[in-house]
Amino acid sequence: MKQKLFKNYGIGVGIRSPHVMQFLNEVPKSIEWGEVVSENYMNWQSGLKPKAFSNLEKMREKLPVALHGVSMNIGSADPIDADYLKRLKELANSIEPIWISDHLCWTGVDGENIHDLIPVPFTKENLKYLSDKILKIQDFLGQRILIENVSSYFEYTNAEMTEWQFIKELTEKADCGILLDINNIYVSSINHSFNPIDFLKSIPLERVGQIHLAGHSVKDGYLIDTHDQPVCEEVWKLFQWTEQNLGFFTSMIERDGNIPDWRELEKEILRAHEIRNGVKSEFAKKITASI
Repeated sequence: MKQKLFKNYGIGVGIRSPHVMQFLNEVPKSIEWGEVVSENYMNWQSGLKPKAFSNLEKMREKLPVALHGVSMNIGSADPIDADYLKRLKELANSIEPIWISDHLCWTGVDGENIHDLIPVPFTKENLKYLSDKILKIQDFLGQRILIENVSSYFEYTNAEMTEWQFIKELTEKADCGILLDINNIYVSSINHSFNPIDFLKSIPLERVGQIHLAGHSVKDGYLIDTHDQPVCEEVWKLFQWTEQNLGFFTSMIERDGNIPDWRELEKEILRAHEIRNGVKSEFAKKITASI
C-alpha cells in the first residue's frame, strides 16, 4: 500500500448539542478526537460569529476536531458557492481542524437547497467535472478535503462504472481524501444487491482519512441512512473486517437523531475500541471502569 496521506487520530465521536457540556467540562477518556457539523459553527451574518463558536473554540483546545459539512453541494451542476467556501475557510482558519470533509453528492440546484444528499451519476464526463471542481475547492481552502460516499436508493441508467470505481478514479484525479462511511456502504449494498467487501477492497487506502460508523432505519423495504439508531451488527462486522484486513483509520460514531445520553452512546464508542484493540483489551477495561 502507498503511504497514507492522513494521520490516524484514533476513535472519536460526532459531537452534537446534547453532549457539548460533557466535552466542555471534561473530555471523556474514551474519546481521542471529535467531529462537528461545519454549518452549525460558520459565520452566517457579516461580522457575527454564532454563539456556539466559543464552545467549539474551547473544545478545540482540548482535543483534535474535524469539520464535516453537508452543504458544499459538490455534485451539483451549480457553480461553486464562493460565499459558502469563504465562510468555511474563515471557520477553518479560526479553529485549525484536522481536516474538512463533505459528501459526494448534490444537495440542490439553482441556489435552492433540498436538504438531502442525492448521489451523482458515475460517468466519465462527471468524473472530469467533479475532479476539476474539487481541485478548485481545495485550491481555495488551501488543503485537501475528504469526500464521503453517501447511501443511495436509486441508480442512474447511464452509469458507466461502479460507485467504488468512480470514487477511486475521482479521488486520484482530484488528489483528495476519502471519508469512508461503512454504514452507507452497507445500506447501498442491500438496496442495490452488491457485496460490500468488493467496495472496501477497491478503495485506495492511502486516501482514506476517516471512517464513519452510524445506524439506519428500514422503510418500505429500503434501508435509509437516518443516523438515529445504534450501529447494527452487520456494520460492526464490516468495521471489524476493515480493521483486520485493511488497517486502522481515524474512526468515529455518528448519531444525529434519537440521541441517547452519553453513557449509552459511549457503549458504542467502547465497542469500536474493543474491535481495534482486541475484545476486552486492557484499554477498554480501564475506560469501562472509569465511567
